[in-house]
Amino acid sequence: MRARWTAAGIAALLLCVVPVTPAFAAPGPPGHQQWWFDAWHLRSLWAEGARGQGIVIGVIDTGVSAGVAGLAGHVLTGTNRGSAGGGGNADRDVDTFGHGTAMASLMVAHANAFGILGVAPDARVLPVAVPLDGTTDAGTGDDLDLPGAIDWAADHGAKIINMSLDGPAGGDADHLSCPTDEQQAVDHALSEGAIVVAASGNSGDHGSPIVQPGVCLGVVSVGAVDSAGRVPPWSSRHPYLTVSAPGVNVPSLGRRPDTAFAGDGTSQAAAITSAGLAVIWSRYPKLTNRQVVARLLATVRGKRATPNPALGYGTIDVGAAVDRAVPADAPDPVFAAVDPFLAKDREQVAPPAAPAIRQATHLPTAPAATPLEPAGPLASGAGLAGLVVAGIGLLAIVVLLTMALAGPRRSVRGFSSSVHPHGPGAAR
Repeated sequence: MRARWTAAGIAALLLCVVPVTPAFAAPGPPGHQQWWFDAWHLRSLWAEGARGQGIVIGVIDTGVSAGVAGLAGHVLTGTNRGSAGGGGNADRDVDTFGHGTAMASLMVAHANAFGILGVAPDARVLPVAVPLDGTTDAGTGDDLDLPGAIDWAADHGAKIINMSLDGPAGGDADHLSCPTDEQQAVDHALSEGAIVVAASGNSGDHGSPIVQPGVCLGVVSVGAVDSAGRVPPWSSRHPYLTVSAPGVNVPSLGRRPDTAFAGDGTSQAAAITSAGLAVIWSRYPKLTNRQVVARLLATVRGKRATPNPALGYGTIDVGAAVDRAVPADAPDPVFAAVDPFLAKDREQVAPPAAPAIRQATHLPTAPAATPLEPAGPLASGAGLAGLVVAGIGLLAIVVLLTMALAGPRRSVRGFSSSVHPHGPGAAR
């Protein structure tokens, strides 16, 4: 018998098929979701107004491809301290991965074909391109002048300075192997009210050599963990390590349009930490730099009284850092270690030290990154859930109307999805 459906009947069916609001899911391409979004309930923090607004993150790296979809409008004009000059708005990485662009995307990325989002979408990135190994500017000068790059970022409005890079240490004993001019630059940034963040290195399975700038006093040095809180063997172990953060299977945008990669590294962990600090600071804009770091350290997971070489004081939890009550005078071992030198610097007025000639700083060598396939601007998180649900609802209407008007019921082929295999990548 032919089935007959009234308009009221169809409307009632629609109410059963289509849920009111799909649950949010972690953003990112299939198989490479940004799991920290769920762990820190970031979307709730955003809804409450903690989106990184008012915070400028200085990214001392290979430069940032400012026109890449998802970054356009969120990258300020910075500087390129290599021979090419310019505002740092072009990524000088020789690899398509685009190290500086990737780090920026983890901080501020918006809608793009891969569904990759930044932790602090309303923060702004200030690119400071430096002639690192592996860039088109490499080898153009005798000295990288990382201290000059730190000074420039601090003097041009950066509230957080991220350095997802490292180089061989070898300074004086007073500064635990941090070169003197570099320590002075870090001291200057801290005195200007900034927070300085650096990667700890990716040599955990090769002896974990001490590296700068992570070893410099006052720097938040960051190691990597996976979604289960495990430290990968390549994440460097250091007695001075401050915290650990997501650094395994991390998706990020590439320097060329419509490219993205999933990779591992303490570079990614440092960038995510910098963005997390921006979220915290945007929720508590009246806090000082030391109070923001103290809040981060007071709320880490697996908190320790003394740093563990693999995890530091613990694994960051941005949601807890925003939501929990933390005393204004909470201890801050990062600033406590550098305070005597800051006081000494204030007492002495001396001309700046001449830049030292030393081995080039480079990007931490990390496991190869995997190229990702674009999946469309709605193919992640809530967008994908809403699209699937809407499609099911529409399909149901078509089937029912067909039954009502055309006679015998027809079978409907189900939908399935597949993930494209990813080829090997050569990016760091």
